[in-house]
Order: sequence, then C-alpha cells, then structure tokens
Amino acid sequence: MVSWYLVLLALLGVERLVELAISRRNAALARTRGAIEVGQRHFQVMKLLHTAFLVACGAEVVLLQRPFLPALAAPMLVLVVLAQALRYWAVLTLGPRWNVRVLVVPGDQAIVAGPYRYVRHPNYLAVVIEGFAVPLVHSAWLTALGFTLANAALLRVRIGCEERALAAHCDYGSRLGDRPRFIPGWRAAG
Repeated sequence: MVSWYLVLLALLGVERLVELAISRRNAALARTRGAIEVGQRHFQVMKLLHTAFLVACGAEVVLLQRPFLPALAAPMLVLVVLAQALRYWAVLTLGPRWNVRVLVVPGDQAIVAGPYRYVRHPNYLAVVIEGFAVPLVHSAWLTALGFTLANAALLRVRIGCEERALAAHCDYGSRLGDRPRFIPGWRAAG
C-alpha cells in the first residue's frame, strides 16, 4: 500500500504544479487590470510549508513504517476527494480571479456565488481538510498534527491579510461579512 500512497502524493504534487501554472496565468491577467499584491512575505512561508507537507507525508510513512489501516484510510480518502471537489468549486467560481497569491483589483466586487454563498474561505477549508486527511490516509499522524498546527498559524496571517485587502478594495465586508469563515451556520469571533 505504501507505493499506492506515494502515487497519491505524486498526483497531488502534479495537481499543485498545475494550480501554480493557472495561478501564474491569472496573476498576469490581474496585473494587467491593475491588481495590488499584498502578503508577499507570508506567501514564501506558504510555499515552503505546502511543499514540505507532501514530502513529510511520504517520509513519515516510509521512514517510520506507518501502517495502512483501511478503517482510517477509507474515510480519509473520502475527505480528500471532498476537499478536492470543494477546492475546484471555489477555483471555478472565482475563474480568472483565483490565485495562490493575494491579488486584488480595486473596484472588483467580492464573489458571492458558488461555495462563497455559504462561507468566506472555501479554498482554505479544503486545505485544512487535506492537511489532516492526506497524511491519515496512511497513518502519518505526526505530519497531520504538525501541518495542521503550522497551517493554522499561517492561515491566521493569510486570512487577515486577504480580508483586509478585500475590505479595502472590493466591498468585502458588505458582500461577505455576514458569512462564517469556514463552516456554514457556525459563527465564531472574527
């Protein structure tokens, strides 16, 4: 099962490379429309964390000989698939506005369609789900715990940066301010 898990990680790695290509194309388009980029420093940390995540998943399974537990793997694989569906629902909804960078075009209205009807940050919700589900497909619990904690700290910075930029330039507060950040129907501070 280890080899199948490594194939899954490789496929996720290829997916990330495709996403980066889409992001570069969308960034170029946004810049021609006068986009403002913020959060460049934390973006470097995000790149490192997300790259290390896939490597750590594989390394933990191989080096620490983590067992494949079907009773754990099955629900985690379902969550991985659901996270992918949510991610691409968000990507398709944003269309050329989707980016891995925080780029906003002053005057653009914040999107309120697709998954954004329910939550402010569906793409980040997908990343959170992936962060524990992908490692736990093959019992890599140290990676699941470590990435979840590191990603929570990163998302705290990233979401604050993104929301400030959208509020300043895209009427974010009035269009999305009434929605929860991650879980439909759940209101938390912030």
